[in-house]
Amino acid sequence: MQSAPSEDPPARHRRFTRSNELQARLHELVPGGAHTYARGADQYPEQMAPILVRGKGARVWDADGNSYVEYGMGLRSVTLGHGFQPVSEAVARVIADGVSFSRPSELELLAAQDFLRLVPGADMVKFAKNGSDATTAAVRLARAATGRTAIAICDQPFFSVDDWFIGTTAMDRGIPSTDSTVRFQYNDLASLAAVLDAGPVAAVVLEAATALAEPEPGFLQGVRSLCDTHGALLIFDEMITGFRWSASGAQTVYGVRPDLSCWGKAMGNGFPLSALAGRREFMELGGLRTDRERVFLLSTTHGPETASLAAFRAVVREYETGDPIARMEHAGQLLADGVNAVAAEFGIGDYLQVLGRPSCLIYATRDADRQPSQAFRTLFIQELLDRGVLGQSFVTSAAHTEADIAETVAACREAAIVYRKALEQRSVEGLLIGRPVAPAIRRYAAPRRLES
Repeated sequence: MQSAPSEDPPARHRRFTRSNELQARLHELVPGGAHTYARGADQYPEQMAPILVRGKGARVWDADGNSYVEYGMGLRSVTLGHGFQPVSEAVARVIADGVSFSRPSELELLAAQDFLRLVPGADMVKFAKNGSDATTAAVRLARAATGRTAIAICDQPFFSVDDWFIGTTAMDRGIPSTDSTVRFQYNDLASLAAVLDAGPVAAVVLEAATALAEPEPGFLQGVRSLCDTHGALLIFDEMITGFRWSASGAQTVYGVRPDLSCWGKAMGNGFPLSALAGRREFMELGGLRTDRERVFLLSTTHGPETASLAAFRAVVREYETGDPIARMEHAGQLLADGVNAVAAEFGIGDYLQVLGRPSCLIYATRDADRQPSQAFRTLFIQELLDRGVLGQSFVTSAAHTEADIAETVAACREAAIVYRKALEQRSVEGLLIGRPVAPAIRRYAAPRRLES
């Protein structure tokens, strides 16, 4: 490490008393204390997991009155900012006339038209409530269309809560064998070819790009070609790339048309909505214009409720008339440049680093041996929380202002003082309060098991 400014770590000043009380109560009533594993208290420093009560723009407030600049933005589902007025007003207008009916509403047609105008590679769309349902429906459809069972998935973090995927992770308890799900490596056509040569595959499932990985020239085109050669459907997971890479998804950015694509997260700026879209010849297998055996594609009571569809239409209007992706990318670039400059100033640029696409940033936290470290990650999150920054990542929204970024960089500068001290002593001991965070998907509750 290089020399750095000589400063003592600033004193802590935030309290989480009410949040801790509420979190303890949540653990009594909700398994894991949260309804999403990534939102769990085990993903935050102990006794510093804020329970939120409201948000506006890029800022949120917790039960103790603490204010934060928030990143991650609802697990990447909020791109326009919390409480974005055009979305809120659109929702308020429609729910006054009812939310759920026994027949389709006109909104279902209007929203479908909006979606298919945005995504020219799709002929039909069906709405649902969460991304896992859409992705599993795509898998079911591919199996029905091809008469095959095996699914080839890319070595990327997450595709669905359903058995065909979760059964391949460390949390496979209670799930039958998932031998029919096989893996291949991103940017490695040979690995995919080997999987397809080994036996008939119904579908190839992947994210076209991730925060840290862009497709190498010809990779996605090669995936498309291999799928065509082997008779497998190509499914793009657009949960993150949709409305962050482009309103039309990664398929438009990279010029490769999938057979099916799965959408969610930012579609409704936080309102619950997902979608399965694709080629008519496959989507019609779940409809009434086929002579083949029908596929139970998606059938959800709340999929077409009016609030989320109105939110989606307002999001579409903002993407068509404004440029939210440019705004979130501008904020992300400022943030990455600012934090990386701070790390360089303190001589810890090899240990603390902001990485990724400007609209989808993450940060790497490494120990004194330059190895990825959950303990050092927890220390960094702890120091940011104490300085008014909430973020498991540095994913921005169009609502993040230059003032928000400057406040965050200032917080990172103070956190870097503590981080450097931990590196110098080769340990977080005496600096980190409690146990480190742990991977959200793991086999046992330890190392963050709670006593009953």
